[in-house]
Amino acid sequence: MTEQQSSATRFPVIVLFRHDLRISDNRALYAAANTGKPIIPVFIRDEGNTEASRPAGGARQWWLHHSLAALSASLRVLGANLVLKRGATQTIVDRLLDDTGADMVLWNRRYDPPGVRTDTSLKSELIRRGISAESFDGHLLHEPFLFKTGTGGFYRVYSPFWRALTAGPEPRDPVPAPRTLEPYHESMGSQCLNDWALLPEKPDWAKDFAKDWTPGENGAQEKLAAFLGGAIGGYDHDRDKPAIEATSRLSPHLAHGEITPFQIWHALKSPSLAREGRDVDKFRREIGWREFSYHLLFNNPALATKNYNASFDGFAWQNKADDLKAWQQGRTGYPIVDAGMRQLWKTGWMHNRVRMITASFLIKHLRIDWRKGEAWFWDTLVDADPASNAASWQWVAGSGADAAPYFRIFNPMLQGAKFDSLGAYVREFVPELKNLSDKYLHAPWLAPENILNEAGVVLGQNYPHPIVDHQAARQQALVAYANTRKDSPSH
Repeated sequence: MTEQQSSATRFPVIVLFRHDLRISDNRALYAAANTGKPIIPVFIRDEGNTEASRPAGGARQWWLHHSLAALSASLRVLGANLVLKRGATQTIVDRLLDDTGADMVLWNRRYDPPGVRTDTSLKSELIRRGISAESFDGHLLHEPFLFKTGTGGFYRVYSPFWRALTAGPEPRDPVPAPRTLEPYHESMGSQCLNDWALLPEKPDWAKDFAKDWTPGENGAQEKLAAFLGGAIGGYDHDRDKPAIEATSRLSPHLAHGEITPFQIWHALKSPSLAREGRDVDKFRREIGWREFSYHLLFNNPALATKNYNASFDGFAWQNKADDLKAWQQGRTGYPIVDAGMRQLWKTGWMHNRVRMITASFLIKHLRIDWRKGEAWFWDTLVDADPASNAASWQWVAGSGADAAPYFRIFNPMLQGAKFDSLGAYVREFVPELKNLSDKYLHAPWLAPENILNEAGVVLGQNYPHPIVDHQAARQQALVAYANTRKDSPSH
């Protein structure tokens, strides 16, 4: 090593971790390791800043605690200690630069609008100070600001977006994890993870989460391997059946950046999956929907709070507090809806088909503003994602860009009978109905009294009567929608 090189390596490099809690395919960490400089890995909990990203909900805080613990352990094996800080990103980075003499700051890009604003401002300030600053890809297969339609706008419909994505360059291969990191030996005054109180205590509503989830990069790789070794075969046919393990369950790992879409895309090219062409293609399209959701969010910063279609601004929501509470608690009297909401509370996750059913019920049967449902999912989902959550709620509401029409109203009885035909899903999460026959399981109020008695079901006592009548609620929703269209300025 020359004297000039030796001098350069004395100045450490700061690597900022955000939604990229992994070692492998972490281009910022990989680039930092290749400099030969001492590495200072930092996670900043920037939730007190009004310009920062939306504060994590309770379920994601539980996941974040365990994911940070896993990341910290992985970094220690490589020779570096994760520094935890809480406060405004710019303030903390400035202080770290002053305290350490670091001359370089690296990070992986974020795409939620507050994160983009924070990082744009950070890079400008670092450059002004003469500090080397560079950001890298990792959270998305493509940069949303580069994807344009033929007329130069952003895509509003998924199908042409997907065609454009697949017609573009093949996504890059993942980069390997560093074999070692040059340690920074000075004390950094890291905060204690336990002091952040991310885990619920009284009550510990997340006590069962660990039965379903292993937060961290290793857990993500295990989920991917299990999926590609099993459920990927038949994914196209079985993915809508909530009672069976037919989906990848990678969404919370993607949300926290414990695995990248590049790693998944690359794994799907394995020769061992050559016979699963239709299933692999369907799964790739689900990755594409996540990309599309970020494309919409990047170009519509208020996606979680404002109707994309302004004609919905005048919709006559009922917003009854008791109805919202019954929906949140899984006490609507519609078994498939209640099963989904209880699965959400118990596991921090809900099957995608049931997400659509429960969202449709809230919006169209109860006529409760989709934003209240989005907020509940944000707080209770371990995979709550600023793009996917908002885009999907607007899709169901009919107010989004590429949206299902409002008059597409899911019939919860038919949805239950079609996708949970044997009733295993409902019986698991609504055990008070477990002895009811398949014939009446998805509409227990239709069962004769003797059938209910034999099953131990007492409507109005151990299981509620339907909170609304399906046909009446459907008709009222359609009338409200028609009135909204009539009053819309575009009509």
